[in-house]
Amino acid sequence: MKLYGVDFTSAPTRRKCITIASGTLHADVLQLQALTSLSEFTAFETWLRQPGPWLAGFDLPFSLPRELVEHLGWPTNWQSLMRHLQSLSRADMRLQFKAFCDARPAGNKFAHRAADFPAGSSPSMKWVNPPVAYMLHAGAPRLLDAGVSLPGMHEGDPQRIALEAYPGMVARIITKASYKSDDKAKQTPERRQARVQIIEALEAGRTPWNIRLDVTQFRNELIEDGSADLLDAVLCLLLAAWGWQRREQNYGLPVFDALEGWIVGA
Repeated sequence: MKLYGVDFTSAPTRRKCITIASGTLHADVLQLQALTSLSEFTAFETWLRQPGPWLAGFDLPFSLPRELVEHLGWPTNWQSLMRHLQSLSRADMRLQFKAFCDARPAGNKFAHRAADFPAGSSPSMKWVNPPVAYMLHAGAPRLLDAGVSLPGMHEGDPQRIALEAYPGMVARIITKASYKSDDKAKQTPERRQARVQIIEALEAGRTPWNIRLDVTQFRNELIEDGSADLLDAVLCLLLAAWGWQRREQNYGLPVFDALEGWIVGA
């Protein structure tokens, strides 16, 4: 089975690409086979439409909190919600989210999806630090347009399976230390050492997901990438592999709200 991990960005450029890690799973050993960078959405859209069978873990939120959607009066069917998001500009979406937050008390500004709590992920409506709402706006409708299947959320091509993945969940199990920065001035020896620590744990299978990573010839590349886009793609690949192991149990996903979605492995 072709397995992928996708580190997504809402504004791909040559400097900040959509990064894809490819691999295959043999028993409990995940072999990393390729790292690919896509600098524009057209390339990403073409990649999504490649024939299956394949399964990929995507580092982008697939949906919004039900509390927010119902408050705004938006569609509560996932496909209809994605079409509604497509009709909004990024700025219009942000203004509506900001108005929602402004009306709420300090400490409870954002609405959360149920999966945010076990995964430790940011609210998918958050537009700064990190701007995951923009990732949702740019990414999830493209999954719908490409016709892929989102288990428990949307039936598309059964040969192309998309799971929501969150690399920070895996990294924080290994170390609480910061391991990345897009600012070159902040790509410190300490962050490099944290990446080494993460890779060593993955190689040994020392995570709750019990999959050992074979990084093959890519080890140095993963360590020296200060942005950790490559490593984040690999962490998504690990979660995709865990889901593939549990394909007969709905990819390890619990019973969840089909509007909100769930993060694989959470």
